[in-house]
Amino acid sequence: MNMIFMRTLLIASSLLVAVQMSAQLRTDAVLEETKDTSTVVLTLDDALKIALSENVSVKVADKEIQRYEYARKGSYASLFPQVDGSGSYQRTIKKQVMYMDTDSGSEDGGGSMGMFSSLMPFIQRVNEMSVAAGLPPVSMDSGEQSSANSGGFAVGRWNTFNYGVTASMPIVNFQLWESIRISGQSVDLAVEKARASRLDMVTQVKQAYYAVLLAKEAFGVYKDVYENAVENYSMTEKKFNAQKASELDLLRAKANVANAIPNVYNAESSVILSLWQLKAVMGVDLDMNVDVAGSLEDYSAEMLADIVENQDPSLDKNTTMKQLAIQAEQLASTVRLKKAAYLPTLSAMFNYSMIAMTNDFKFSQYQWSPYSYVGFSLSIPIFSGGKRHSEVRQAKVQADQMNLQMVDTERQLRISIRQYLNTMETNMNSYYAASDAVNVAQKAYDIAAKSFNVGKSTLTDLNDAQLTLTQAKLSQSQAVYNFVVAKSNLEKTIGFDFAE
Repeated sequence: MNMIFMRTLLIASSLLVAVQMSAQLRTDAVLEETKDTSTVVLTLDDALKIALSENVSVKVADKEIQRYEYARKGSYASLFPQVDGSGSYQRTIKKQVMYMDTDSGSEDGGGSMGMFSSLMPFIQRVNEMSVAAGLPPVSMDSGEQSSANSGGFAVGRWNTFNYGVTASMPIVNFQLWESIRISGQSVDLAVEKARASRLDMVTQVKQAYYAVLLAKEAFGVYKDVYENAVENYSMTEKKFNAQKASELDLLRAKANVANAIPNVYNAESSVILSLWQLKAVMGVDLDMNVDVAGSLEDYSAEMLADIVENQDPSLDKNTTMKQLAIQAEQLASTVRLKKAAYLPTLSAMFNYSMIAMTNDFKFSQYQWSPYSYVGFSLSIPIFSGGKRHSEVRQAKVQADQMNLQMVDTERQLRISIRQYLNTMETNMNSYYAASDAVNVAQKAYDIAAKSFNVGKSTLTDLNDAQLTLTQAKLSQSQAVYNFVVAKSNLEKTIGFDFAE
């Protein structure tokens, strides 16, 4: 049974060797693809510049600035004269009746009838002259209205046309002036929000770039593990054929090769996914062939300098604090705006219009009468039931809330800064420790490999040395990655802008 089991393991291990050979070919093909001339190799600065021009969130923020710019221009337009044209047409359904009374005559209206009777010849004469001149006569309804309306007569014409121009301009309006100031502050707030979007984007690009470097270094580590496993298997196989190694050692060597293959595949997949993430935050086509330049080791030389430089960072450029400061200014302007409701307003007015009243639609014969005026309008607030007072108090409460929020936000940001600095310092120490561990583990592995080759150590000893070396290398890369990620968050918090 043991012999059958051992033969089965040998057949399975042979299949695993064939699989690992195909994996080696695939790995080599992936490496060759990354060296293709069509692949664009990007530095971190290149990635940031592309993202600043292609990232969607940055473009949306720029459009938001334009929107507030137009809103501010609309507010300034309120300071200029507002000119409007108008036109109207009215058709009279029932004419207005007028009455004329005098002090003489009886109390039952006889005086008004006498006056109306005395005016009748004059009105008839006017109508005759109007007809001779081609104009419509004056309408009189005294006969049909005499009994019901005590001798009144209808006036006016059936059609009334009117057109003209009106203009107005504020002269003194404190509320308008404060609203314009608030519009300008809204533009400043939109600009700062756009800057915040850029800072977020820069941080995302940096961290995605660092993630690619970490994935590539992990891929390199596991690739080395795989190649060492293949080399050890080859050496063990030669020893087995020379009867200097046991069959168990040969099976262990083949198992090491088999165990290394999934790690290579997973590391390769991590590189591909991290590159997709980088292209996504950059705003470029996901099918574009890109690669990143450098390694995480390049960022390890300045660890101590970065920590010393940022020991006491300022929040003057922090985008959250700047946004809160602008909002505080807006609320202060809002308080003044509400107080301005107590003050009078003065406006200038102008009107010019033409009017024609006719009984027909002979437009060419219309007589247009001009009418115009210019004047001033003064409005003095007197009593509003306490509404203005409540609005002022409400605005003051909002301003106080904003001041409290600014104090609390600054406290939280300073805590975050200390956390980032502590993380950076911890990972710097971890990196130095991991670097020493890598040097020691590498020497230990080299000694174990030589000892195994001459038969002075077992494959188990070699595997233990390989595992220690792998963990040390991964810890070293992870420490640098954690450091640069914390540094990118710190730069975002203090408001470091790549464009600067």
